[in-house]
Amino acid sequence: MVGNTAEAEDLTQEAFLQLFRKIATFRGESAFSTWLHRLAVNVVLMKLRKKSGKETSLEQVTEPDEESGTPRRDFGAPDLVLSGSIDRVNLQRAVEQLPPGYKSVFVLHDVQGYEHNEIAEMMGCSIGNSKSQLHKARMRLRDLLQEAMRSKAREDRRAAGSAAGSED
Repeated sequence: MVGNTAEAEDLTQEAFLQLFRKIATFRGESAFSTWLHRLAVNVVLMKLRKKSGKETSLEQVTEPDEESGTPRRDFGAPDLVLSGSIDRVNLQRAVEQLPPGYKSVFVLHDVQGYEHNEIAEMMGCSIGNSKSQLHKARMRLRDLLQEAMRSKAREDRRAAGSAAGSED
């Protein structure tokens, strides 16, 4: 999640420190491994939230790279942070459109990290039903996200067409 071995080791240590501090809050409603996984993921996410963007001078960015001789940044490149935010919004909208059963199983398994046996117990269904609902939820999400991408592409083509028409 952090892309740096040293930082990952530091965060692992921090996760175990959190475990030591918060072990009394474990209620036993899920498997201990699920709880520990969520605790570790939260430690990493909090670190990523706190991490601020590095400040870089404009001169440093526009000076040619010693190895390639090209500018260090491509200013016409897509903004990956913005793209990721848009993807998260689209995913959140798609999840909201899922039928209640699909949504519940998807959130419990893929977001909160519960195992199928835990989900089956919570929802009063079989493990097979939990697995089936999750599969159907993922397929429906895929369809919803693909439709969102197609709609965006149509909007972009219309906008480009109207911009080209106004230039004439």
